[in-house]
Amino acid sequence: MAVPHDAVLAMARVADSRQMASGYFPGVKGEYRTRIFAPADWRDRHVVLEFEAVHRSAAVFVNGNLAARQPSGSTTFSVELDTFLRFGTENEIVVEFRTDRDARWYTGGGIIRPVHLSVGPRVHIPLDGVVVTTPEHDADASLVQIVTTVRNSDPFPVVRRLETSILSPAGEVVGVDRTRVSVPAGGEVDVSQRILVEEPRRWSVDTPELYRATSLLTAGDGDQDQTDRSDVAFGIRSLHLDARRGLRVNGQPVKLRGACVHADNGVIGGATFDVAEVRRVAILKSAGFNAIRSAHQPMSRAMLDACDRLGMLVMDELTDVWTVAKSPEDGSDVFLDRWQSELEAMVRKDRNHPSVIIYSIGNEIPEAATRSGSELTRAMASATRTLDPTRYVTAAVNGALFVMDEAVDIDPELLGGASLEPVAEINARSLSLEERMSSLAVTDAVAALTEEAYGALDIAGMNYQDARYELDHERYPNRVIVGSETFPTRIDRLWGLVLAHPHVIGDFTWTGWDYLGEPGLGRMHYRDDQPGGGALGAYPFLLSSAGDIDITGERRPASYYREIVYGLRSEPFIAVRRPHTRGREMRAAPWSWTDSIPSWTWSDTGADPLEVEVYSDADEVELFVAGTSLGRQPAGAAHGFRALFAVPYAPGALEAVAVRDGVLAERTALQTAGADRRLALSAELSEPDAAGHRLAFVVVELVDDLGVRATDGDGEVEVAIDGAGVLQGFGSARPETEESFADSRHRLYDGRALAVVRSTGVGRIVLTASAPGLPSVSIELQAG
Repeated sequence: MAVPHDAVLAMARVADSRQMASGYFPGVKGEYRTRIFAPADWRDRHVVLEFEAVHRSAAVFVNGNLAARQPSGSTTFSVELDTFLRFGTENEIVVEFRTDRDARWYTGGGIIRPVHLSVGPRVHIPLDGVVVTTPEHDADASLVQIVTTVRNSDPFPVVRRLETSILSPAGEVVGVDRTRVSVPAGGEVDVSQRILVEEPRRWSVDTPELYRATSLLTAGDGDQDQTDRSDVAFGIRSLHLDARRGLRVNGQPVKLRGACVHADNGVIGGATFDVAEVRRVAILKSAGFNAIRSAHQPMSRAMLDACDRLGMLVMDELTDVWTVAKSPEDGSDVFLDRWQSELEAMVRKDRNHPSVIIYSIGNEIPEAATRSGSELTRAMASATRTLDPTRYVTAAVNGALFVMDEAVDIDPELLGGASLEPVAEINARSLSLEERMSSLAVTDAVAALTEEAYGALDIAGMNYQDARYELDHERYPNRVIVGSETFPTRIDRLWGLVLAHPHVIGDFTWTGWDYLGEPGLGRMHYRDDQPGGGALGAYPFLLSSAGDIDITGERRPASYYREIVYGLRSEPFIAVRRPHTRGREMRAAPWSWTDSIPSWTWSDTGADPLEVEVYSDADEVELFVAGTSLGRQPAGAAHGFRALFAVPYAPGALEAVAVRDGVLAERTALQTAGADRRLALSAELSEPDAAGHRLAFVVVELVDDLGVRATDGDGEVEVAIDGAGVLQGFGSARPETEESFADSRHRLYDGRALAVVRSTGVGRIVLTASAPGLPSVSIELQAG
């Protein structure tokens, strides 16, 4: 079995409400087995097996001996093999795992992230043993400080030499420092070196310049077997934060255009491949985001590397739970025993990445409103700063949840004299979730219950608490706020608040990328829906449907709307509501976008006009059908950046034009697909990652003879792979389906699907797609 691997994705889903959160995937227990040959000379070496993540409750056995346990499903851990190996022969490694109802979303299961085997000298630089910081800057130079841990596994003291070089983004050596290192028997020392870099090329979102620190540890006698090396990529940049000037990177103000992102990656599930994370970050950045919040588990090393290289800021989040369970098997029962080691693992993973600027120590933790929770908040924030004093600490807090439906047993002393009567009145009223959260957020009780938690943090992370932004600045003038999780439908108002207030440094929408699990969270509700429908969708709902970008990597209408609100797009955007929504009264959940797509290809529309949304920052937009004007409608900020037209359907061109100062300006158009249809394939083939994996992302579309996509074609397509590759996943963005991403057959959704192919060697790969009544089509890829 090749790893990374998601052992859950191919399992049959079950119509069991207990498995709703995971997208109706059942739990699974399993194991991986492999054998490694340990040469006789390894007896004098140090051998480590590193797991970036095993979800979850991992147990690692070496030759039948328990070598390690790791309850968390997203924490990196290492297993020292020295005392377990049999030298000169093969050794069996067994990794057991189990996953079942352990999160509020889909996590996947098994060895979901890469595994690394490291063999080096017994006097060595441990994994994550080099820390690079840039503590001093001026206009002409930056001081780079490198602290290298040197560990001695031998029972006698040793002397080594350490040479550290800094390479510029162009690969040129720009600084070197050398020193002698004495290491006690069975001990370790930290070696600090300071190197001045002149005329540094600073890392930022727009200029993601990366330097490299190379540390070479030698015995001094030329014995290459005693040489160890560590290479660390880093960026030279400065951070400043205060309530008057907000967040500054390299002295320049930055507002965070943020996306909350879960760890799964659509049709390949929870398996994390370096090249897939690069693709995801690149798409998010092209959509206008400049920051990602990892929700709600530590970000993969691969995604961090991608953020470094592509220029994306990161809020890395530790966990969704502390001591109060949200799911039956979520690890809350061992949190007090594990949080220090898991926090340390996250910080050690993150601290050399210039993209990481904020650590979040938890998401919507109810016990933060209690005495013990306040103490734990302070302890965790303090521990984070000790591990890394160069970045900021937050937690994503939703104060409304503290007082909603008696969720927390409130200590009256913590209210500071605030009354709960307004809270009771709000809870008794018939309000939407959005209205209730906003009303509760501004009560004195919520202000009192969040005061200590926010006081322990550098940044007050507010989930769905934008009603507090202005009020909090009056009460707590030194408080810096970030919208750590917000409703996507309110981005026009939210972004206005971010721009208007320096103490509000950004907004993170829920979510940037659609995900498996929490099924149907973002679906549109209607007044004539069948009774009994809850916040989440019944089986066979699979996807959340709450992302700006769908699971295949295609931007949805909400993404283009957001880009316009951000001020990054001048062209208007057209989104047509599906015909089945006509005349139905929407009861949108706050995560729900209108059920619309950018298409003017419709079947069986009937005689009534279609509802066409046009997004624009212009004061007006004019709409044309087949060259005939349907008139102008107001748009721009004063009208929520949106105009609505009723348009009789007629095949041809649908064009929207921005009107600025009465003059026609930027325009965009949709074209009806013709009757002659065919399958079309387009592929992105990645470069090999560190493990040698190459992935091809092959988009399968139904198009006409001019290449216009036929969004009304949702027929089944079968893909076949020939050559040096296998199908890693295949599917569409259809939110309700009983199909499996592990199968080679899948229905298109809005005329589109995505196949992901993993190379298995060097050579030719041919993917062939076929559908009933259409000629087959193939695309050839070259791996290696």
